Amino acid sequence: MPTTITDVGDVSSVPLGTGPPTREELLAHYPARFTWKQIKTFVNSGDLGLLKRDKNLQKRYMAWTAGMKQEYGSIVNYLLNHRLQWGKPDTLSVLPSAFRDEPDNRTRGANVPPPYFTSDTPDKYVSIIQNDWPYLVPPEVEHSLVWTKVPIFHPEIIPPSIAPRIEQDGLWGFTGNTSPPPSPSNLSSCLPALSEWGVTKEKMIISQKGTEEEEALVHQVGSHVQGYIERKWKETEWETAWFVNPPRLQSVPGLAHIHVFARRKI
Repeated sequence: MPTTITDVGDVSSVPLGTGPPTREELLAHYPARFTWKQIKTFVNSGDLGLLKRDKNLQKRYMAWTAGMKQEYGSIVNYLLNHRLQWGKPDTLSVLPSAFRDEPDNRTRGANVPPPYFTSDTPDKYVSIIQNDWPYLVPPEVEHSLVWTKVPIFHPEIIPPSIAPRIEQDGLWGFTGNTSPPPSPSNLSSCLPALSEWGVTKEKMIISQKGTEEEEALVHQVGSHVQGYIERKWKETEWETAWFVNPPRLQSVPGLAHIHVFARRKI
């Protein structure tokens, strides 16, 4: 069985380094603050800004980012020229992963970039990697990133009537669940876990529930990503919560990407 982040011994004497953290450093110095249920509740709340990285890890990330910008000119240049390995397995992460991406020979038209991201986006336009700077997820949950050369938000698939909502809220969904995801009505019981960041219900940015037609349109826009996640993270093996940040929350706005929180079932 592939190594997972929980396959570690005593981490009490793990030294604190610089750059992307190892799994031992995450466990020793940046331990999880949120349960899997809380993570899913935050994703389903309507405000993706609730998902957080450890504050000390964030400081380390910002210091590292400054160095990468100095060396490569920008984070986008770093990603394109070094970190992302289009159509290939992630061999640069220092974090272990049980995820194995199987090449998909069903994709067609691979020599012509598609206009936007779909469930059948050819592998050559995608790089699936572990998030080198993961959020505060439980040890048994992997935080992956699906980077793509083609846009996820595209005017051809986003009707004008819901464009402002997508612009503010982004997209999210769940796969491999044996029961419905936690209702946003459960959020109040989860907010104390975010007290360190001063999060309150009054400060949240959430769109009002739309009409039945609008909700169906939002679901249709998200179906492209939903289908891709279902195809890559087999639902018999994985339970996932995925999301695409709206522009207001994107740390690398020049390159489209999907966050995937994945918990292995077996």
